[in-house]
Amino acid sequence: MIPDIPEELIPLTRFRTMRSASPIHAEGPNSPVHIYKYEDAKAVLSDHERFSSQFRSAPSEEEPIESTVLRVDPPRHRQLRSLVTRAFTPAAVEAMRPLIQSTAQELLDKAQSQGTIDAVSEWAAPLPVIVIAEMLGIPREDRKQFKAWSDELVGNDWERFMRCQREMAAYFAKIAEKRKQEPRNDLISRLVAVNADDGQLSAVELIGFCMLLLVAGNETTTNLISSALLCLDSLPDERERAAAEPERVPRMLEEVLRYCSPVQTVFRRVARNTELRGRRLTAGQHVHVWIGSANHDEDVFDQPHLFDASRDPNPHLSFGHGIHYCLGALLARLEADIAIRMWLERFPRFARDRTIRLERLDSGFVFGVKQLPIRLS
Repeated sequence: MIPDIPEELIPLTRFRTMRSASPIHAEGPNSPVHIYKYEDAKAVLSDHERFSSQFRSAPSEEEPIESTVLRVDPPRHRQLRSLVTRAFTPAAVEAMRPLIQSTAQELLDKAQSQGTIDAVSEWAAPLPVIVIAEMLGIPREDRKQFKAWSDELVGNDWERFMRCQREMAAYFAKIAEKRKQEPRNDLISRLVAVNADDGQLSAVELIGFCMLLLVAGNETTTNLISSALLCLDSLPDERERAAAEPERVPRMLEEVLRYCSPVQTVFRRVARNTELRGRRLTAGQHVHVWIGSANHDEDVFDQPHLFDASRDPNPHLSFGHGIHYCLGALLARLEADIAIRMWLERFPRFARDRTIRLERLDSGFVFGVKQLPIRLS
């Protein structure tokens, strides 16, 4: 089965061509290196000593996001990651189940009363935003602004990207100051407390953490949920099976993660002169690891062009690999599992409005659609 997803949304043909013709590709000696094969992608993501995540020598108030676990190497990476690991343990994530279910119920009730829904803006986006906002301790009235900032941080517009960081820095600095005076049972209060106790976090790092948690806490999950609906809509047999046997949903979602990788590419920097697949790489070169291509590598996945909801094993790289493996992977999986099960229970015969053309998000490194209009019965 092949989902009805246009090539301009996910360039699977181009990825296949590059894996065959130029698996490690660069336009010139000092140009960015593009990695397309699974084993090469895994090798780069596994080796932080040769392929660094750090692009700045020191934290910058202009770009707080560059000071987060996403963009630093050990030993600082280990120190920062340990500060939030407890918020994403299996027990902590499972404790979020009632909030996820009640939020999903509320959103589905509203959709049912309308009869139609944009499954992105009215379902897949608000659900994870509400959850991560609750974890951080953000007021309800700021959630829409949260989503707008999140979209700008993964977009292609550099000016908006920088402006967004300035706005978020001012916002989170104000929230952090409030939590210093009046702590609450939320993640920002815990980060502020850690900073006050032993100075483990600088002010820039604390703000960067909040930014990262916002984006990581909703972009991947939003696009996972909307892509799952997109795939199920074009595969009616699989939709019927998933609706009749909800226990199939988790494995089906793993195939959505592989087929429509929410994060299409991640970036590294060559830390020292090295070789990969016999090709010489120079210190300082930027590396683009194309997860969206690696997850379709014929050497690893049998008939990768097919959507196989029962695929097992399914060792996709959609949550990364190595020390930067996504902290929120458990939460994303739980949110998507609850969302799709509850959706199929309520709307097993939903259908996408095909009169409206699908458009990809304006982002070079995440995949998702801007809108997904759906008739619910």
